[in-house]
Amino acid sequence: MEKRDELYAGKAKSVFTTDDPERLVIVFRNDTSAFDGKKKEALDRKGAVNNQFNAAIMEMLHEAGIPTHFEKLLSANESLVKKLDMIPVECVVRNIAAGSIVRRLGVEEGKELNPPTFELFLKDDALGDPMINEYHVRSFGWAEPEHIEKMKELTFKVNDVLKKRFLNANMLLVDYKLEFGLFHGEVVLGDEFSPDGCRLWDKDTREKMDKDRFRQDLGNVIEAYEEVGRRLGMTFQQ
Repeated sequence: MEKRDELYAGKAKSVFTTDDPERLVIVFRNDTSAFDGKKKEALDRKGAVNNQFNAAIMEMLHEAGIPTHFEKLLSANESLVKKLDMIPVECVVRNIAAGSIVRRLGVEEGKELNPPTFELFLKDDALGDPMINEYHVRSFGWAEPEHIEKMKELTFKVNDVLKKRFLNANMLLVDYKLEFGLFHGEVVLGDEFSPDGCRLWDKDTREKMDKDRFRQDLGNVIEAYEEVGRRLGMTFQQ
């Protein structure tokens, strides 16, 4: 597989075309940002850790019957993926109150949510990824109704799979965001699943083991990511 031209560069990943029009190469960089890009820093090893963490999670989800864009690891910080027609809507599941829902609703951080909440956000950095609902999605044509239903179904299926896996590793899956796209008309999980896009707490101490360590200046960000992977049985190459 030949990596060719850079298609675009996001906050922490760059995407390249290949000699196969239906395949892309994603390069995970060491760049880290928070608060809509207002806080930025390059963290050593981050790209490699997130790439390999994501690969392990995507393979885990594939084994559970969840279609993903992930194909294979190409190097420590590169992956081959299917080229999706991305849907500009983020799906968020919250098992425990933390982050923006605490600020929006004035609830206590750490409150268990039963049932978990499901939220939609428009993927638009310029607008700050505003919260939307299914009527917005349909009215503005961001996705077909059946695609939104499938995205919701898959998002909760991911919760069923990963919540148990993290709990077995003595961690709480607090919340996470997912992005989807279409591949030959099928709704497929895209983007990544890493500690950059979810919240994970130690079950006993509730120590934060995710990107909140960067947001809140807690330190040892990548060390925490590696510890999450170690508990799940992952090993990382540099």
